[in-house]
Amino acid sequence: MSKTNIAVFVSGSGTNLQAIIDSGIESANIAVVVCDIPGVMAIERARKHGIPVELVNSGDFESREEFERQIVAKIDGYDIDLVVLAGFMRILTPYFIGCFSNRIINIHPSLLPSFPGTNSVRQALDYGVKKTGCTVHFVREEVDAGPIILQAVVPITEEDTEETLLEKIHTEEYRILPEAIRLFCEGKLTLSGRRVLISS
Repeated sequence: MSKTNIAVFVSGSGTNLQAIIDSGIESANIAVVVCDIPGVMAIERARKHGIPVELVNSGDFESREEFERQIVAKIDGYDIDLVVLAGFMRILTPYFIGCFSNRIINIHPSLLPSFPGTNSVRQALDYGVKKTGCTVHFVREEVDAGPIILQAVVPITEEDTEETLLEKIHTEEYRILPEAIRLFCEGKLTLSGRRVLISS
């Protein structure tokens, strides 16, 4: 089986990156890790596993598009089939999304379309919902609004704090993000309007 080359974009500790590595997806090859912040743990995780790292410091550029053009130039030689945003804390411009149309997926810590944007866990607690979770979706120009691939539900208890709830959500993220990557790499995802159809 030929492998799908993926680029994993990170900004922090890289726990979702680690989950992807540990899942050992046979149809996927992590060709490169792209990071926008120097010195974060995600870089060490990648290097420990012998994965090339491209560090493009967002603070070095005057505009988001200039920053993204540098990323595209850096990863051009890796023949990337899929971009995975795994805790990448930047909003992508139409330029980058156009470069990888229908080939960018993101993990978000809520059951979209509820609680998009930042502080999703705090939003869920403040709103008083009884369940939240996480969503893997294709990336579109509108933030956290792309077609949904997979979701996992996490119940909220009266004892939950932002920290305990986030920990429960992360556990599900580590499960469904690698699964969504596997489905993409095995050609089992088909877009039909806003719906993502999953074949067996």
